Amino acid sequence: MTIHKAAILGGGVIGGGWLARLIENGVEVSLFDPDPQAERKLGAVLANAERAYSKLTMAPRGARGAWALAGSVAEAVAGAELVVEAVPERLEIKRRVYAEVEAVNAEAIIASSTSGIMPSELQAEMAHPERLIVAHPFNPVYLLPLVELVAGAKTDPAHIDWAKGFYAGLGMHPLHCRVEVPGFLSDRLQEALWREALWLLHDKVATADEIDTAIAYGPGLRWAQMGTMQTYHLAGGEGGMRAMLAMFGPCLKWPWTKLTEVPELTPDLVDLIGGQCEAQSGDLDPRALETIRDDNLIAIMQALKGNGWGAGRTLAAYERKLFAQGAVKPAEPDLAKPIRTVEMRVPPDWTDYNNHMNEARYGQVFSDATDALMRLIGADGDYVAGGLSYFTAECHIRFLDEVAALEPVHVETQVLGGQNPGSVGKKMHLFHSLHHGDGRLLATGEYLLIHVNLDTRSACEPAPAVGARLAEIAAAHAALPQPDGVGRAVGQRR
Repeated sequence: MTIHKAAILGGGVIGGGWLARLIENGVEVSLFDPDPQAERKLGAVLANAERAYSKLTMAPRGARGAWALAGSVAEAVAGAELVVEAVPERLEIKRRVYAEVEAVNAEAIIASSTSGIMPSELQAEMAHPERLIVAHPFNPVYLLPLVELVAGAKTDPAHIDWAKGFYAGLGMHPLHCRVEVPGFLSDRLQEALWREALWLLHDKVATADEIDTAIAYGPGLRWAQMGTMQTYHLAGGEGGMRAMLAMFGPCLKWPWTKLTEVPELTPDLVDLIGGQCEAQSGDLDPRALETIRDDNLIAIMQALKGNGWGAGRTLAAYERKLFAQGAVKPAEPDLAKPIRTVEMRVPPDWTDYNNHMNEARYGQVFSDATDALMRLIGADGDYVAGGLSYFTAECHIRFLDEVAALEPVHVETQVLGGQNPGSVGKKMHLFHSLHHGDGRLLATGEYLLIHVNLDTRSACEPAPAVGARLAEIAAAHAALPQPDGVGRAVGQRR
């Protein structure tokens, strides 16, 4: 499901979001946009995305893909395995772009980001229509996981199957829209709500702020975890949706909405709506609102992750992938020195009222470092799923210096003992050192772990390959100086 090079055509809000998500996942990208301000605008999007990704997950982030601006469509798509089309929503422009792509690249899958144009219309004039799909994302593309996949009449179904795996690998939730309809699924639902909102504004029933409040403080919170159907199913109480339809079904015939019409967007109405939205934002410009939006989305997805629900479940799956691939772990570390096991920036929600990392999070960092060392010796997710793991039996943390939100930190791990002559095979003795990006030593953590059988919950010998790998590292690290603080007790003088 992996690709190495992609092209993006169009560097607006959607194209910039795709750029951020692709390079975050190690994909090399060439982007073309004729806008002379494209580089500046993309820089702002990437800065927002970097800030968001530093907070989104505690999993180690992989190496980012390189990206560059291209001088033309032909230059951008040369050698690309995937072409992301994010140009304006005008059929003639999209068809012209596809012709330029096909003139120089006859192999790549072309994924349109269109919000609602049917893929059969998009591919109608293509020489190779079978390779066009719709992959419709949602803003901000670098955070929101949903991507709607739609095939046209001439699309090769194998490309949809490929896309499901590929976009899931980017941390997204692919939704295959099996029937080709204008607007697909999500936008049809969103437009119904937006259409009604426009009428409420047109008829002076409510202001833009009142309409948003009616969603953000009520149904919007439900929609973050459940869609319309499941929400209404619960509204029926023990009788579920059947009771809901019996109670409120007749209301659907009442003239509550104007979904078959849309108010004429006269200059006066546009000024009214635009002015209210600007007043609603107060002193916050769009970039400031984007950072607030991103922070709220991260908090919601993290909360949902804790309950294993909705978009949080997609985030959890993406985290498992990142942890499994051990992104910051070198393929073969230099055993002549401690191993760098964690590299990250301190998430804002890890801090106390002084904006310094909370003491409990030092334990979190050292736990992540232990997990990274375990993956290095082969005690990874598959090993744990097979019924074996290491449990922490004892630890001692020294807090030596402060670190603030978003500052860079890393952990270096030294194996003091484990499955080598003179030690007990069931034990793993680790010493973690947390450093600031400027080199300062922030904390140390000494950990003793016991290898256990997860079925019996009792100590046992590790699998031979795991024990041998741990012994190899322990033997190499035995030549290193003992780190300062080993074996310390609480209250000892430094």
